[in-house]
Amino acid sequence: MGDLFLVRHGETEWSRSGRHTGRTDVPLTERGRDEARRLVPLIRSHRIGAAFVSPLQRARETAELIGVRDARVDADLCEWDYGGYEGVTTPEIQRSRPGWFLFTDGVAPGPPDRPGESPEQVGERADRMLAKAEAALANTEGVVVLIAHGHFLRVLTARRLGLSPRYGALFQLATGALCRLGTEHGRPVLAGWNIRPPE
Repeated sequence: MGDLFLVRHGETEWSRSGRHTGRTDVPLTERGRDEARRLVPLIRSHRIGAAFVSPLQRARETAELIGVRDARVDADLCEWDYGGYEGVTTPEIQRSRPGWFLFTDGVAPGPPDRPGESPEQVGERADRMLAKAEAALANTEGVVVLIAHGHFLRVLTARRLGLSPRYGALFQLATGALCRLGTEHGRPVLAGWNIRPPE
């Protein structure tokens, strides 16, 4: 089994301010574009066998900027659907729900087009995405790159390591960062995390 490269999109205005940015399609900031460009040498130093990208513009633009122009768009890579917490910060949520924690408590329901997802539902999407990535790894040489979003990639990492979705909480992930999921003796391992070239 080859390695999975996970790339979180660069900074957006909402990520900078701590607002939960699920399905709202916000663009990268200039700093976010710079974060993505700095990943180019890390990406180019490996042969890419396949790549997948979230349909949201912040992920697609990041893919373009890192030089991955033939990535397959896959809705399973979308960010967590935050439902009623879309655009709201954690401190704001905790004013009405003291002690609230996304990875264990989930979100409040939202409107019909944004009903919200539980940690388990995000885990199911991550499992589907991992099955597609593993199929690509089995049929190609090189790494498979997934360009997506912070909370979703954290859950995907937990699932790849055999952990429940809530353990995504253990993997803080910065904007414009690269992570590497590999294997050791046939078992999944975390081979590199939050890799960001110096500014």
